[in-house]
Amino acid sequence: MKIFVAGLSYKTTPVEVREKLAVSRARLQCCGCRLKLRGNLSEVVLLSTCNRVEIYGVSPWIHGRVQQLFQELTNTDFDFTPHLYVKEGAEAAKHLFAVASGLDSMVLGETEITGQVKNAYQAAKDAGLTGKKMNRLFQTACQVVKQIRTNTAIGRGATSVGSVAVELTEKVFDRDLSDKTVMIVGAGKMGEACVKHLAKRGAKTVLVANRSVERAEKLAAEFGGRAVRIEDSAAAMTEADILVSSTGSPGIVLRREDIEKILPARRNRPLVLVDIAVPRDIDPAVAELPNVFLYDIDDLEAVVRENTKNREHELSFCNEIIAGRAAELMSKLESSPGKKRRKPWSCCPAGSWAVWPPERICHEQNIFNEESGAEYVLGFSLEPPGVRRLRDGTN
Repeated sequence: MKIFVAGLSYKTTPVEVREKLAVSRARLQCCGCRLKLRGNLSEVVLLSTCNRVEIYGVSPWIHGRVQQLFQELTNTDFDFTPHLYVKEGAEAAKHLFAVASGLDSMVLGETEITGQVKNAYQAAKDAGLTGKKMNRLFQTACQVVKQIRTNTAIGRGATSVGSVAVELTEKVFDRDLSDKTVMIVGAGKMGEACVKHLAKRGAKTVLVANRSVERAEKLAAEFGGRAVRIEDSAAAMTEADILVSSTGSPGIVLRREDIEKILPARRNRPLVLVDIAVPRDIDPAVAELPNVFLYDIDDLEAVVRENTKNREHELSFCNEIIAGRAAELMSKLESSPGKKRRKPWSCCPAGSWAVWPPERICHEQNIFNEESGAEYVLGFSLEPPGVRRLRDGTN
């Protein structure tokens, strides 16, 4: 019985194909159960994110059946073959360790995927879809993530414009944004992203200035902040500690003299200006003023490039850890005494295939049904003979 992974990701598949397979967290157990039954898998974990859909499982053989597994997820005959990859044994383990560590993500070293992998495993485990091999594989993956985060710098340094803006701002304010006021001028998507990052790091108040009062009020409501009329933005800047500008204006919006006028009212409080507009919104000469810190989009992207380069240098160390842990895991799995294989319909936690309470697993159409108050497994190719007799009322 081999462990395997079959899947597709942003590297192999356009979004219009990935979205056909998207599985919400609430449906992971139902879809995993379907895969186990129809795919004749003894264990299975289904991972679905915006960038990948992957099936981790245990089976005596998998090649030639991968396409069928993905068609089961969509209830279609769509041809996923050109987009699919399959790995077995140590290669499957190395793939999971890399995915869980963020090494296979769009943003190298990102951490959100680690939580998504843990959630997928927990959902499968709670539904009785995992056994000794999947449990060991995913528990080892969690250990590998911790080892990589501890012993390498793969996750250090911000790699998005929004997170870099936070990083640079925290340096000015000694990493404490808890009493700071953030102001956004304009409503560009990147500007909103910057403010979201700042708000997550504890910024106290958010002010929104926009030519459209309605748009300003809507955005302010998202952050629990306050809308400001564009003509009142200069006065509001006396309150702000951090200003993010993203207006889309064809020329300079904030000139040196505009900022210079409000400095006395600020009483030497530092002012961080983040200009992510192209063309630029803020006069570069503003940076010459005392206690004013100006960062434009080139400054932010330069930091992103440098941090990404530093992360890439850590890849070889990460891969050494992954290769070693994968070899160690496979050695343990291969030396473990084999156990009698569980039947594919025995994933019910109660261990009974004859009566399977739907509330314990799912109400997935074509897998479970109710007639005359009785629950049973529907008849399909993997159905044991006894189920058909129960269903037909024969002995």
